[in-house]
Amino acid sequence: MFYILAFLSSFATAFLFFPVLIQLFTKYKLSDSPGGRKIHQHVVPSMGGIGFFMAATISLGIWIWQFSLPDIRYVYGGILLMFFVGLRDDFVELRASKKLLGQLISVLLVVVVADIRVRSFHGFLGIHDLNLFASYSFSTLVLLALTNGFNLIDGLDGLAGTIALISLSLLGAWFYLQGVESYALISFTFLGGVLAFLIFNWHPAKIFMGDTGSLTLGFTLGTLIIAFMEINEGLPEGAFMKFEPTFGMSVALMIYPLYDMARVFVRRISQGKGPMSPDKSHVHHFLMRMGLKHNRVALLLGFLQFAIILLVFILKDFSDNLLIPLISGIVFVLGWRLDQITVKYVKKKVNLSPRVLETRKKGSKKKTKATVDREGLKDSTINLN
Repeated sequence: MFYILAFLSSFATAFLFFPVLIQLFTKYKLSDSPGGRKIHQHVVPSMGGIGFFMAATISLGIWIWQFSLPDIRYVYGGILLMFFVGLRDDFVELRASKKLLGQLISVLLVVVVADIRVRSFHGFLGIHDLNLFASYSFSTLVLLALTNGFNLIDGLDGLAGTIALISLSLLGAWFYLQGVESYALISFTFLGGVLAFLIFNWHPAKIFMGDTGSLTLGFTLGTLIIAFMEINEGLPEGAFMKFEPTFGMSVALMIYPLYDMARVFVRRISQGKGPMSPDKSHVHHFLMRMGLKHNRVALLLGFLQFAIILLVFILKDFSDNLLIPLISGIVFVLGWRLDQITVKYVKKKVNLSPRVLETRKKGSKKKTKATVDREGLKDSTINLN
C-alpha cells in the first residue's frame, strides 16, 4: 500500500501539473518547432521532463521520511544535477564538451560518492573482481552510455516514455521484493510521473520531454540498473528472484537504447560522420519509413524490449557467457532484417511513385487541354455575340 500511495501521489501531481505546463510553454513559446531532422508536423511544447521530475520530487518528499536520508541523498543529488544539465541544454544548447562535463559530475557523484558501481564481472569473459580504478572507470562509462543512449531514443511520440515505463516497473517490483525500499521508492515515484507524462505525450503529442526529461530519466534508470547489479550479486545462492546473468538482465532492461545507440554510431562513423552528428538513422525512423505511425512504433519497440527481458527471466539460471551472446545475436538479426525490409519497402514505394518528368509531362498536358478549353470557350462567346 505504501508504494501504491507513492506511485499515485506522483501520478496525480504530474497529471494535474502537465496541462498547466503545456499552457505556460505555449504562452511563452517554449516549444519544439518542426523541420530538419524533427518528424513532428506542428509546434509542440517541450521540456516535459520538468513535470514528471517535479512530481517525483514532491512524492519523494512526502514519503521519504520512513528512510534514512543518506541512503539515497547522493543518488538524488546526481539526478538533480542531471536534471539541470538537461534543462540548461533545452534553454540554451550546450556544446558537447560542456554537456559531457555536466553529465560526468552527476555520474561521479553516484559512482564515487554514493559508491554505486560495478565491482566485479563475476566470471563473465573470464574476469572477476575489478580493482578500484577499473571499477570506477567501467561504472562511469556504463552510466554515461545508459544516460546518452536513452537520450538518443527520444525522437518519437510515446517511445521513450514506453521504454522507461517497462524498465521502471520491473526495477521497482524487484527492489520491493528484495526489501530495498529506498530504490523501490525512487522507481515507483518516477513511474507515476512518467505514466502521467505518457498520457500527454502519446501520439499526437501535446508535449515532449526534451533533454530535461530524457537525460534525467536515462540517468535515473542507469543508476538503478547499476544498483540492481550490485544488490543482485550480493544475494545468496538460491535466493528468490536472483538472476545468474546479472549483466544479461541489466542489458535487457535497456536493450533498445543500447542497440539503437550502437547502431547509429557505427553507421555514422562508417559514413565518415561524427558519432554524435544528428540524422534520421535511428530504428524508429526506419520503422516510420515503412509506413508505421508513432503509436505503433512505440508499442512494437516496447513489446520487443519486454520480450527480451522475458527471455532473460526464463533463462535466469544460466550464465552471462550464454545470455549476452544470445541477446546480442537476436538483436543483431532483428536489426539486420529491419534494414532489409525497410530498403525493400522504400524501393517498392519509389518504383510505384510517378517519375518527376512524367508528373511534369502530365501536368503540362492538363495545362494545354485547359488552355484549349478556355480558348474554345472564348471563340464560342465571340461567335454568339
